[in-house]
Amino acid sequence: MDDGSWPPELWVWRGLLVGASAWPRSRLSGRRLGWPRWQVTVRDALNQAMDEELERDEKVFLLGEEVAQYDGAYKVSRGLWKKYGDKRIIDTPISEMGFAGIAVGAAMAGLRPICEFMTFNFSMQAIDQVINSAAKTYYMSGGLQPVPIVFRGPNGASAGVAAQHSQCFAAWYGHCPGLKVVSPWSAEDSKGLMKSAIRDDNPVVVLENELMYGVPFEFPEEAQSKDFLIPIGKAKVEREGTHITLVSHSRPVGHCLEAAAILSKEGVECEVINLRTIRPMDIETIELSVMKTNHLVTIEGGWPQFGVGAEICARIMEGPAFNFLDAPAVRVTGADVPMPYAKILEENCIPQVKDIIFAAKKTLNI
Repeated sequence: MDDGSWPPELWVWRGLLVGASAWPRSRLSGRRLGWPRWQVTVRDALNQAMDEELERDEKVFLLGEEVAQYDGAYKVSRGLWKKYGDKRIIDTPISEMGFAGIAVGAAMAGLRPICEFMTFNFSMQAIDQVINSAAKTYYMSGGLQPVPIVFRGPNGASAGVAAQHSQCFAAWYGHCPGLKVVSPWSAEDSKGLMKSAIRDDNPVVVLENELMYGVPFEFPEEAQSKDFLIPIGKAKVEREGTHITLVSHSRPVGHCLEAAAILSKEGVECEVINLRTIRPMDIETIELSVMKTNHLVTIEGGWPQFGVGAEICARIMEGPAFNFLDAPAVRVTGADVPMPYAKILEENCIPQVKDIIFAAKKTLNI
């Protein structure tokens, strides 16, 4: 990697934005002391992934509401319109069914569109395009017509946006054959999965999280490469443990790691699995962990009925790991109600660290 690979506005070191002039140097030689420990926000990781793929392949383009001149509702597409212009960064009317249909048609014609929904709640307006047009066409054409498209945007609960803007669509889209569905947590996840999604010849739903956009993560050196990809369909063990397996995706992965740190002080070692991909699900990684820990808790922000956790529990029951369980698997989910607007009620509808700790102790009977 050379010094020009990252613009100074993306350099974060020890929590501070730094430019080349502030790089730590040896007092004796004046030479740079090597790479700082990079930290990059989820927003900037997504931005860089799209920037690199737009530069790499002229067939890639981005369209959606406010993605161009306004730099995106959440500034994820910041700077892309100025760099690539009106033909590749396209502002659309407020008509999800319309611009999602345009994007699917463009994919069928050989382009690689990135279709942004300002929130996945609005994808309900375009779900016929996502399911019937994008997901099923490759199968219905006998493999003759691929649809290489990415549907992306924030998913799940934010803060204070109530029932119509707080739904998690992981189970909705994960239910549908023909789609691939990814749900990144960290900046590394976000860059690697977004780049893989754009290069994939299948329709891929990328479920981001609004509350994660501004969160900085340590960014390993390999993730800084323009060739960095994370394979779709492969989970990651974020923390190894021996007593209980915690499986989650998106923002709750951070809650699981917090709960694991607290439980470790009480002598309970949790293995934390970041799913990364909802469909196809990496059930093998979960099975191997359960065979080691003999206990399972799933954590998600969505509703319980027919949810991601329910699918994991069913797959574990049907597979070889079931006989290794020493206690029933437990699900921690969002409350089975439309999201309330009141802050205190909202907090009680979303899984918190204390809920994960309670579920783990319940499973371990301690």
